[in-house]
Amino acid sequence: MTDDIRTTAEAVENDVLPRQRDVHAKGCGKSGDTALPEAVKKRPMAQKSPAEWAHERLILYIQNFEKQLDNEHEVAMGFAGNETGVLRIEGLGFFDPDMVTFYGTDARGGKMQLVQHVSQLNVALRALPIPRDHIEPRRIGFELAASLSQDE
Repeated sequence: MTDDIRTTAEAVENDVLPRQRDVHAKGCGKSGDTALPEAVKKRPMAQKSPAEWAHERLILYIQNFEKQLDNEHEVAMGFAGNETGVLRIEGLGFFDPDMVTFYGTDARGGKMQLVQHVSQLNVALRALPIPRDHIEPRRIGFELAASLSQDE
């Protein structure tokens, strides 16, 4: 335990700042707190719509998932409860106050878009082999993360 002396204001601020913490079985991933990018922390959560806040966190999840992939796979989303299949993620957006949108292609290469209310948000990230016509994997998570730090 560290002797961390904080002012009351610092204690209150730290209690409302977003945190990300993951715990994995030994040898199955990195456990611990993850430092959030400044772009995510630049505006208080209370000033963000549920859609914007979900959008930012989805970007971080996608980016982290991609860091674990080899050069033979790309990120995709799986759907439960229907026969929609998977969506190879090519874009992510939001529509205030409460909608999140995923853009991409299905297994046959057809264009696909999923629009989802944040209260129904349930995403399964999957690794799919890179299509044969692609030489390198597309890493959408890093492109999305870069968009967080752009001035609006």
